[in-house]
This record gives sequence, C-alpha cells and structure tokens, in this order.
Amino acid sequence: MGEPFSAKRYAVSAAMPIRALRGSQKEPVRWAGSPTCSNWRSKTLNFELMTLSHELWTANQDIAKTCLEHPFVQGIGNGSLEPEKFAYYVGQDAFFLKAFARAYSIAAAKAPDWQGFMTFHALADGVLAELRLHEGYATQWGVDLRAVEPGTATRRYTDFLLATAWSGDVGVTAAAMSPCMRLYAFLGQKLASNGILNHQYADWIRTYSSADFQPLTQQLADLVDKYATSSSIIHSTYRYAMFCELDFFQNAFDNS
Repeated sequence: MGEPFSAKRYAVSAAMPIRALRGSQKEPVRWAGSPTCSNWRSKTLNFELMTLSHELWTANQDIAKTCLEHPFVQGIGNGSLEPEKFAYYVGQDAFFLKAFARAYSIAAAKAPDWQGFMTFHALADGVLAELRLHEGYATQWGVDLRAVEPGTATRRYTDFLLATAWSGDVGVTAAAMSPCMRLYAFLGQKLASNGILNHQYADWIRTYSSADFQPLTQQLADLVDKYATSSSIIHSTYRYAMFCELDFFQNAFDNS
C-alpha cells in the first residue's frame, strides 16, 4: 500500500515542479446552491479586497498564468485541442470530482458552526450536479467512466485533498480546495473575454465563465477567510493545490 499520506507533508512540498488542470461538461451547469446573479454581482467576488483568499490567489498568479497559457487550455479556447486529449481529461476529471465531493463532505462534518456545515454541503451538491452532467457528456465522447483508471497526477491530487480533509481543520481543507474553483473561474473568464467561438469546447468555456459558477468560487473563498489564518501551512497547501491543477492539465495533454 505504500506509506500513508500526510497532508502536512504534501503541503510543505509545494515547491516541487508539478503541472495540471481539471473540469469539463457538455452543457453549462445550473450549480446547486449558487446565489442569484444579482446577489453575486452585489458582492463583486470581493477578490479586490485584501482578504486571505485574495492574498493567496495573488501570490499564485504565476501558476494561474502558466495554466492559462498552457496548450491544453489554449486548445480548449480556440477549439484546436485533439478530441482524444479532451476525452482522457473528461474521465480523469470525473474521478477527481468524486474525491472533491468527498472532501467537501468531510469538511462539512468538521465545520464548527451550522452555516459552515450548510455551505460545504451546498458546494458538494454543485459537484454532484457536475458529475451528473459528466455521465452524459462522457457517453458523447466515448468515455466509460466505470473503467477509468486514475493517472499519476489525478491520484496525487485526490490523495492530497482527502488526506488534507481527514487530517486538517476546515480552514486548511478550504485552502486546499479553493485553487480549483478560483482557477476555473479565472480560466473561464479569460477564455470568454473576447467572445466564445462556436466549436466543440464552447460549452466548457460557457460553464466556467457563467454567472452561476462564479458565486461558488466566492463561497469557497469566504470559507477560507472565515476558517483559515495566514500561515506557512496555509500558503504551502494552497500553492501545492495550484501545482496539482497544472500537473493534472499537463497529464491530460500528454496522455491520449
């Protein structure tokens, strides 16, 4: 079985050169638990404020920009990505999302107050909605989700998330999970900024740039601000998760 996974060991290893990405669906998601567009816009995501979530995101702009410029993401943006690469990505992402939902549920059980419990559960519901879309989406791309074997990057990322959720407090778990949401909101907005081209990946861009997805990003950022405090373990956990995103992305590009 190998040595047990340690959330702290993974977090403090954040400087290692890893690469990645995650996410996909055929139709834009009506995300469970997301606030209305007007309510979200009134909050304006608050990323311009000097909160801990903003501090963490700002400190990892180098990785975010590397993800945006990666040929996998650019291939999604202009429609040139080989279908085989995207199909592989769909299967790996479905495996990842199951672990992501579990991590939310573990955090909900550990939440010290009812509001936190409800918010983590609402976010888990959003992941379940995404997984339901993946089932139909995978059929169209010829992916048998029951036969998916996780790649090295996928397993590394999911093991890290679950180890963090089981062994850490909810603040550390929120810091480990926030990069995934924040990065995808960033990628969706950037790819949609000059209009979405009519190609086979257009719905992926619409989903992650939508007014329904963006508030979920803010909800998780709010959990970071509520439960986490600025420390070396929080910063290294967040950065390691960003590297895992880039690694996931590169793995999908290399394996098709």
